[in-house]
Amino acid sequence: MSTRSDRRWAELARELEFTRLPELRRQAEGWRTGLTGLTALLAVLVLLKGRDNLADLPDTARAIATGLLVTAFVLLTTGSLLAVRAAHGAPEREILMGGQALRRWTEQEAARVTRALAWASLCCVLGVILVVGALVVAWVTTRAPGTHEVMVRTDTGVVCGELVLADRHYVEISSRTSGKVSLPWTSIVSMAPAKMCS
Repeated sequence: MSTRSDRRWAELARELEFTRLPELRRQAEGWRTGLTGLTALLAVLVLLKGRDNLADLPDTARAIATGLLVTAFVLLTTGSLLAVRAAHGAPEREILMGGQALRRWTEQEAARVTRALAWASLCCVLGVILVVGALVVAWVTTRAPGTHEVMVRTDTGVVCGELVLADRHYVEISSRTSGKVSLPWTSIVSMAPAKMCS
C-alpha cells in the first residue's frame, strides 16, 4: 500500500470516532421501527384470534398461554422502549460542554446506546419465543372442535362424557367408560357442562 492510502485510512479511523454515535443512532432507529411494528402486529393477532383459541383450552393451559402472551407483550414493549431510548437518547436539560466533556459524553452515550440495543434485541428474541410457546401450548392442548363434555345426573346414577346428540326425546352421550349411552329426558335429573370427564 502507498503512503497516501495509509494516510487516508488513518483519517477515516480518526473520523470514525466522530461518526460512531450517529451510526449507532441510525441502527437504533431501524430496531425501534422493527420492534414497534412487530409488537403492534402481535398485539393485533392476540386480540383478534387469541381469545377464541384460549377459550377452548383447559384452565391450566389457558393460564400458561395467557402468562406467556402477557410476558411476551411486556418484553416486546420493553424492547421497543429501549430501542427508542437508543435512537433518541434520554431527555437532558442542556448540553453546555467543552471539548473534553463532549468527548466523554459521546463515549458514554455510545456505550449506553450499544447496551440498550443489545437489551432491545434480547427482549425481541425472547418475546417472539414466548409468543411461539403460547401458540404451541394452544395447538397442543386445544380440544377437537365440537366436543362438549357434560355431566348428566339421572335417577339411577351419573354419566359423564361427550354430548353427541340431544333432541326432544333423548340425549346421547359418548362416555369413555360406558361407550354410547342414550338417556330419555324423563330419566334425567340435571345436566351441566363438565370440564373434564375421568
